[in-house]
Amino acid sequence: MLSFLPPGLAPEVALILLACSTLTSLITAALGAGGGVMLLALMAMWIPPAAIIPVHGMIQLGSNAGRMAMTWRHIDWRVIAAFLPGVILGAVAGSLLLVRLPAWVWQVTIAVFVLYLCWGPKLPPLAMGRAGIFVASAITSFISLFVGATGPLVAAFIKQIHTDRFTTVATFATSMTLQHLPKALVFGLAGFVFRDWLWFLAAMVGMGFLGTWLGLRVLGRLGNQTFQRVFNLLLTLLALRLLWLAWLQWAA
Repeated sequence: MLSFLPPGLAPEVALILLACSTLTSLITAALGAGGGVMLLALMAMWIPPAAIIPVHGMIQLGSNAGRMAMTWRHIDWRVIAAFLPGVILGAVAGSLLLVRLPAWVWQVTIAVFVLYLCWGPKLPPLAMGRAGIFVASAITSFISLFVGATGPLVAAFIKQIHTDRFTTVATFATSMTLQHLPKALVFGLAGFVFRDWLWFLAAMVGMGFLGTWLGLRVLGRLGNQTFQRVFNLLLTLLALRLLWLAWLQWAA
């Protein structure tokens, strides 16, 4: 087993993270969001800082692709058609500009928008049309290259468009698959050696696939109204966590 692990990652830590991949994928599949941010926080405890965002991005790519494959009949392709060009623009801009603003700035920005999308007035039809989806996609794709925690914002935005729980989960999974896809190219060109993490990534994606399968079984037992209430509560807790982290970094 040791030969398959990236340098510096202990076997017991790898086993913990594999279990976490199953649990967090289950949470995202059943409740719509939250697992990716939770996994990011757990990985930050053991994974080297320079590897966290690229490795997390590849794990989330595999996890979301699996969830997309399992729920493809529910995907809103109209939303995806508008989302994809924004992903390309945001990823290109991020790779060229390499902006390094303090993390707390992104955290506060994401948190405020998530809270607004959960509890504020419903977005106007224009914001949920092709142009609005494109702009939201470009901005979140740009930010995701630097903080890796835009899932709650994308989820909250898609929640404004759909009320059906399966359509929300499926479209969110497809959107995040597209958003994580450019990270392999961007970080690969930047010099990150994915080869050292290949087997660990494959195992994490496999365990995430199991979590997704279990989570979708739970989702099938929830009604749309229950799902929406739990979804809003979960996104709110994630936003409050981001505000807390931003406060700690700003006050340090």
